[in-house]
Amino acid sequence: MIRKPAPKLSKKSAVAKKSKRGPVTLAIDIGGSGLKAMLLDPAGKPVSERERVVTPAIATPRAVIKALDAMVARLVRFDRVSVGFPGVVKKGITYTGFNLHPYWVNFHLEEELAKLWKRPVRVANDAAVQGYGAIRGRGVEMIVTLGTGMGSSIYTDGRLCPGLELAHHPWRKKTYEDYLGRRGLDQYGKHHWNHLLQLAIAQTAHTFNWDHLYLGGGNTKKIILALPPNVTIVSNETGLLGGVALWRDVG
Repeated sequence: MIRKPAPKLSKKSAVAKKSKRGPVTLAIDIGGSGLKAMLLDPAGKPVSERERVVTPAIATPRAVIKALDAMVARLVRFDRVSVGFPGVVKKGITYTGFNLHPYWVNFHLEEELAKLWKRPVRVANDAAVQGYGAIRGRGVEMIVTLGTGMGSSIYTDGRLCPGLELAHHPWRKKTYEDYLGRRGLDQYGKHHWNHLLQLAIAQTAHTFNWDHLYLGGGNTKKIILALPPNVTIVSNETGLLGGVALWRDVG
C-alpha cells in the first residue's frame, strides 16, 4: 500500500502574514462530518495550521456558513477564498448536497461567502479540489474520496474533466456511494467494504482507463487491502492544498 505523506505544517500562529510573492488563499473543505480550513501561499504550501470544526448536525447552508465564519475568524489574513463542496457545483452555485441538506439545491454559495468575507471566492466540487492537490499532471489521473459519501474527479494531463458524479451512478444493485460511502462501511463492515472497494477499483480502471488512481477521504484509514503501484492513498489535507489551483488563471 502506497500512502502519500501528509504535508509538514507550519508551527507558527494560525494567522499568516500576506506572502511577499503573491496572495494568500483561504482554502476550505466542506465535508459531511467536518469543516476544515487552512491558509496557503501562492505555491499551495500551508502557511497556517489546519483548523477543523464538526459539521452542524442539521447542515443547512446558514448553519454551515455560521460555523465556517466562526472558524475563519481564527484565520483573518487572506486575500481570496477557495471552497471544496461535496456536490455538483456550477458557476459558484451548489446544485446537490446529498450528505448535507436539501436546502443546498440551487444555493449561491460563492456569492454568499464573497458578501460575508468581502473577498473573491471560487467554489468547486470537493473531490475536484482534492484531486488538484494530489495529481502529478501526467496522463489520465482519477481520484475517489471515501468519506461520509463518495467523491470523484478525473484529469487528463492535469486538466479537469468537469461534471463527473460517479457516486450516484448505478453499480451492482445500488450505487457506488451506497457501497463505498459511510453507509456501506457501516452496513457491510470493514472487511467486506474493502472487498467492494477492490471491485470498484477494477471497475473504474476498465471504465476510465486511468493511469493513476488516488484514494482520499477520512475512510482511507479503513483500507487494509493490498493496492497496486498505480493506486495511492493521499492525505486528507490534499482537500485543502488543491485550493490554489482554482486561481491559476490569475496567478
